[in-house]
Amino acid sequence: NLMQCVVEANPLAIAMKGLQCPTPQICVSNCSSKFWSVSPTDLVPSSKKPSGVWNQAMCQPSIDLETTNLTVSEIFNQQLCLQFTLPTSPILNRCLPSFNTSEIGSFSVGTMSVNETMEQITNGTEQLLNSLNVKDISVKIFEDFTRTWSWILIGLLFAMLLSLLFLLLLRYVAGVLVWILIVGVVSIIAYGIYHCYTEYDMLKKKGATIQTIGLTTNWSAYRSVKETWMVALIVLCVAEAILLLSLVFLRNRIFIAIALIKEASRAIGHMMSTLIYPLLTFILIVICVAYWGMTALYLATSGEPLFRVAPRNDSGPGCEKYSGNESCKPMDFDASTTLPCITECIFYRYNDEGLYQRNLFNLQIYNIVGFLWCINFVIALGQCVLAGAFSSYYWAFKKPQDIPACALSSAFLRTLRFHLGSLAFGSLILTVVQLIRMVLEYLDHKFKDSENPVAKFFLCCLKCCFWCLEKFLKFLNRNAYIMIAIYGKNFCVSARNAFNLLMRNVVRVVILDKVTDLLLFFGKLLVVGGIGVLSFFFFTGRIPIDNPRFKSPVLNYYWLPILTVVVGSYLIAQGFFSVYNMCVDTLFLCFLEDLERNDGSEAKPYYMSKSLMKILNKKNQKAKDK
Repeated sequence: NLMQCVVEANPLAIAMKGLQCPTPQICVSNCSSKFWSVSPTDLVPSSKKPSGVWNQAMCQPSIDLETTNLTVSEIFNQQLCLQFTLPTSPILNRCLPSFNTSEIGSFSVGTMSVNETMEQITNGTEQLLNSLNVKDISVKIFEDFTRTWSWILIGLLFAMLLSLLFLLLLRYVAGVLVWILIVGVVSIIAYGIYHCYTEYDMLKKKGATIQTIGLTTNWSAYRSVKETWMVALIVLCVAEAILLLSLVFLRNRIFIAIALIKEASRAIGHMMSTLIYPLLTFILIVICVAYWGMTALYLATSGEPLFRVAPRNDSGPGCEKYSGNESCKPMDFDASTTLPCITECIFYRYNDEGLYQRNLFNLQIYNIVGFLWCINFVIALGQCVLAGAFSSYYWAFKKPQDIPACALSSAFLRTLRFHLGSLAFGSLILTVVQLIRMVLEYLDHKFKDSENPVAKFFLCCLKCCFWCLEKFLKFLNRNAYIMIAIYGKNFCVSARNAFNLLMRNVVRVVILDKVTDLLLFFGKLLVVGGIGVLSFFFFTGRIPIDNPRFKSPVLNYYWLPILTVVVGSYLIAQGFFSVYNMCVDTLFLCFLEDLERNDGSEAKPYYMSKSLMKILNKKNQKAKDK
């Protein structure tokens, strides 16, 4: 009965959220091709036998029309057989209406008018199609994954190999790549200056001015104004001048950054196990997310489930007294007590009344705090462990002879034994700031429709300030964990020492940070873009392959495996490059400490590489004496 698919009119359909139609369903060999309904005269007792109204194909298998003792009226009310048929056609394995309104004539169901009948059938069909579309799409997505999961894994394996190859090759090509990227940026800005000048020169002769068009919301209009290109020209010229002056006066620091990047690649080459550590971090984060989700779900469903009595057919005899507010218990419910109305006991909602239920919101807040704290702690643990491993590489005087055999596992055990309290404290500080940001986002959502511009301004300022504070704390915590891994002091002392050390070398910090970001961005672009393009050509069948074993499968949505491979490649590249970034930051802090604490004498030799000593014109006296 398609009329029961209308969510607004059926309590059972409301409970099912429109995901399925709460009406009996039967399988048929062919869809119906005519308008037909049970005549009201057939429902009169002793008027006809059931076999004279329906044929067996129109009824559920549980009833035999020839031997049943039920009357036509009882079969009709219990929905054991079809109440009406329409001209239908098979769509998504369902018989759905397929007729023009001109074919309806005087067809109606029960006491409803023709218009009411068609409105109910149309609404029911639309909502049934919506639910079927959701199911059909999910099935097709599942089919695509089952056909392509092996190829997706191969694509992710290629992404892993490409990321690893890029990191290992940086020791040889880092300098060339950095200068190519810098020249590329300079060239792009130079072309921008040329383009802006040509546009300005052309519009200066025949274009409009800002006084001509005035203020307008049509932003494309400003492209035809010479002042727009003049402003862009000035901005690009200033940016180009700053970049060129920086290259001239800061070239030595750029060489230091390149040397540290090469040294980081060598360190990873000697400690390949560090590239596996992000997998452990990922597993721990998944555990935290799963625990938070399960706890939140248990809290949300901790109330007693409530059930309501719902009639199968609202227009059935005796069903008018059921409004959907009558409580019931599924285990004790007896449908025979509601006869002649055929009813069911359906789930309504979870009880949210009572002292415990009213405090569920506070428990959810507590759960969120624990979740954020755990996530930040897991990230801090990974940073401290990697910093411990890479610092042991830097402070090895003779490389690779003095590098510990199991640097990563030693750093992990050392962190678990001595530094958990410091990591938990640093994570807690960051969690507090993140909670404040969440509260501000909630207030911003609540006051979105507010007409008070002052409140909006202060709220926007607070959001901006705490966003900056969170970024600063993440930067400070990261370097504090490096100092903790090197010296083993508590969080506050390590954070203070790291901050002072970085402030004394702020220009070097900025240069190294930007050069590293530029290289890693290029690396991610290379990995994700390369694997994404390759997967696109493969899954769309544009790569000619004669062997059927290696041909791409036929898919419903070819973009699905492509998107999966691209996202997976990005996550893999992010994992590999996060290790590399941590290595660069650790070696940089060790390098600064080395410069400040040692002087190259026999008692205080430098631990830095020969390439770094050459750039800084430093030498170890002991090496010189030899």
